[in-house]
Amino acid sequence: MKYRDEDIKRLIPQREPFIMVDEIEVSDGTHAVTNLTARTDNYFMLPDGTMSETGLIEHIAQSCSALMGSTAIEQQTDHPPVGLIGEVKRFECQRRPRQDEKVETTIEFGFVFGNVTIATGESRIGEELIAKAQLKIFMQQ
Repeated sequence: MKYRDEDIKRLIPQREPFIMVDEIEVSDGTHAVTNLTARTDNYFMLPDGTMSETGLIEHIAQSCSALMGSTAIEQQTDHPPVGLIGEVKRFECQRRPRQDEKVETTIEFGFVFGNVTIATGESRIGEELIAKAQLKIFMQQ
């Protein structure tokens, strides 16, 4: 299933100017691919025309949130859960996205215990790996 534009707002709690996912394609409840184009009006864009590393982490985290939200909608729950980043591990940034570049991020959920999920994300521009991270996410219902 694919979500974009206004549908994204059904999946994540963030609102403008902090929405960091343009589109999500969900393959199952544990895997998704998201897209974000680095635009000048993005909150995390720096004066040099690149997105901050913090913006990349937030994009990966919101990609996880979008996957959780899409799963909740498919299970017909009233409200998607809200995830809080508990820990960022193994973050590596090879380079930051430049203005108008499209970032494609693959999210995979691994270990789940109660309301804690361990997720990994890898962000690419074309074939080039630009960032990756592991997140520990605490879910609020």
